[in-house]
Amino acid sequence: MNNIWSIILEILKFTIPTVIVIIALHSVISKFLKSETQRRQFEVFKNGQDITLRLRLQAYERLALFLERLHLRSLMTRSYQTGMTVRDFQVAMIQNIQMEYDHNVSQQVYVNYKLWKTIQGVKEQTQMMVNEASSRLHPEDSAKALQKALTEMLISAESMPLDTAIEILHTEAKLVLQQQV
Repeated sequence: MNNIWSIILEILKFTIPTVIVIIALHSVISKFLKSETQRRQFEVFKNGQDITLRLRLQAYERLALFLERLHLRSLMTRSYQTGMTVRDFQVAMIQNIQMEYDHNVSQQVYVNYKLWKTIQGVKEQTQMMVNEASSRLHPEDSAKALQKALTEMLISAESMPLDTAIEILHTEAKLVLQQQV
């Protein structure tokens, strides 16, 4: 009987420390793996934020360019060709506006709803100005007459929604940048 107890004690001398070491190792490894998982999740989150910031800033850049290209002076310069009639010039400008808009419509995903609605309003108002000025002229007149009418509209306008849209865009872009700092 004594012999059995001594064998059991010998076995316990080795198994108890082994069990304690295994439990301690399990605890340490679990904590390490949990910490490593959290660190990697943070890296993925941080990388996602960096990518999102880049995409948003690119959207602001593209929309700023879109608004600049919607300005009547820019639009007239890009659309005018020698020998055009009022009707030709009107169609060319309206098509130009629509092409620019179609090219940038996906940017609405990255910007504030109010900003996007303002940009849509600028597009629609620019088209309306072109159509309104064209309607006052004979369709077969020289495109120069439409250029003159649009230039006069620009000069007489107290404020342009385009300027307001650019201001809103700049303000929103600055807010996004400040949030990232």
